[in-house]
Amino acid sequence: MRFIPTRFHGILDYVVGLLFIAAPWLFGFSDVGDATWVMVVAGILILLQTIFTDFEVGLIHKIPMQSHLMVDFGLGVILALSPWLFSFADRVYMPHLIGGVFAILASLTTHRRPSEAFSRHHATHDTIH
Repeated sequence: MRFIPTRFHGILDYVVGLLFIAAPWLFGFSDVGDATWVMVVAGILILLQTIFTDFEVGLIHKIPMQSHLMVDFGLGVILALSPWLFSFADRVYMPHLIGGVFAILASLTTHRRPSEAFSRHHATHDTIH
């Protein structure tokens, strides 16, 4: 069941991307190298993907929303499993697991297409140029 509007998803992406980048310092695992890098890279990827997605809050409209959601799902799986994949689960795992599950759930519950108003405006804007 998809109930999250794409605009809200995009705003969340900006917030979550920044939160992931800051998470190692906010949650006290910045001394665990692999755990830090996984979270920071995930945050950067989320921000870049959001900037390039063709939806209400994207800045460079190149990535279709459906592709964005598929990447969110894949990134969520990797993030959730990363403590065990990269062998740092004995030091920290909860931020990665929670962040990954959140990304998976967001990918499965967000609308696949931007709002009608955005699509109409974007189509009109594209034909002008």
